[in-house]
Amino acid sequence: MKIIIVGCGKVGRTIAYQLQEENIDITLVDIEESKLNALGDDIDALAIVGNGASINTLMEAGIEDTDILIAVTNSDELNLLCCLIAQKASECHTIARVRNPIYSKEIGFIRERLGVSLFINPELAAAQEISRVLRFPSATRIDTFVRGHVELLKFKVLPEFHLDGMTISKISDHFKCDLLFCGVERGEMVAIPDGNFVIRDGDMVSIMSTPKNVAVFFKKIGLKTHQVRNAIIIGGGTIAYYLATLLTDTKIGVKIIERDPARCELLSELLPEVTLINGDGADRALLLEEGLRDAEALVTLTNIDEENIFLALSAKKISGAKLVAKVNRLAFDDVVEDLDIGSVIYPKYITADVILRYVRAMRNSYGSNVETLYNILDNKAEALEFTINEPSAATDIPLMNLQTKDNLLVGCIYRHGEVRIPRGHDMIQVGDSVIIVTTHKGLANITDILKR
Repeated sequence: MKIIIVGCGKVGRTIAYQLQEENIDITLVDIEESKLNALGDDIDALAIVGNGASINTLMEAGIEDTDILIAVTNSDELNLLCCLIAQKASECHTIARVRNPIYSKEIGFIRERLGVSLFINPELAAAQEISRVLRFPSATRIDTFVRGHVELLKFKVLPEFHLDGMTISKISDHFKCDLLFCGVERGEMVAIPDGNFVIRDGDMVSIMSTPKNVAVFFKKIGLKTHQVRNAIIIGGGTIAYYLATLLTDTKIGVKIIERDPARCELLSELLPEVTLINGDGADRALLLEEGLRDAEALVTLTNIDEENIFLALSAKKISGAKLVAKVNRLAFDDVVEDLDIGSVIYPKYITADVILRYVRAMRNSYGSNVETLYNILDNKAEALEFTINEPSAATDIPLMNLQTKDNLLVGCIYRHGEVRIPRGHDMIQVGDSVIIVTTHKGLANITDILKR
């Protein structure tokens, strides 16, 4: 498979790194040679200096035999133009990053008239992830499958849960909740556990089940399960706009603190139900004045990673609020995770997951299709949702008899509106949606779960 990436900023670089692991022929296009040179030592790709909306540049990049063109420059209009010209020059699929809320409301029209295969809005996707976490604040991350019927939640094991020293099978028997333990992170160690795995205080544990069953389990171990009632957002950028829209739709009170008076005025017009404060979100006195001590959530969305992190750390000392911080620079992710500030959102990871899902779906020619894909467990594992379209070597055989790869779990089967946490006698059948959790990267078909 051949893919052209136009735009080598933060999003383009992240996508290139992820696709390189998929054994894909990559061509990078950017108008700035310095950005291409910066990637030269890390990514095995053809680099073309030029405007991705130029037919000559695209021809030099090999557009005629390209499978997918991904346009992720900083300009929505340029991204759309790149896709339009690419489709005129070849029959490739096209993916465009479109961030402006105006265009986001016109996606249907743009897709029909311009033929863009997939639209990506990192800011909207980040806002959606944050809103999910605020609806279930005890979790540090929530990923959804099968249109929300199944959730994968990560939470930290605390001493008051009384889980320390218990095996997973004992926890399941004791609490009698129909869910699956999919992953455990303990320091540098990442594991996909079996029933004999022993849980320790401080572990970051990922569990999978229906939202109802997860809520029941959380109540039994003493975790809060209600959504927050109010939230303070620091920074009034695009993510803040999308997030405030989502939260007010679910009756969560929102207050945004933004430095720029003009931006405050614009947001007040766009978000009449939101309280806008023109001020410095790093001003501790202002935060206290605006109710930080009583806030149930604080979301830091400034354009400076360090400020987002330090604001969350500062708030942790004086407030019991659910903390969410946005971080863009992926090089610091291992350090950030050790700070234990709650939920950390990486918009670039979210974007890369969406594109990987699309690429894997294209690479698969029969049998099943990748519908959802998330990088999980400190990016060392994947959770994938497959739809099963045809019989294969993985179907109609009891799971206990399937020779699946090591470090792989069949996490959930969704069949005829029913969610099943599978046992050994269950089988994968045509028509199912199946969720797989594994440390093996690159699965594109349900048969890839089998040993070769």
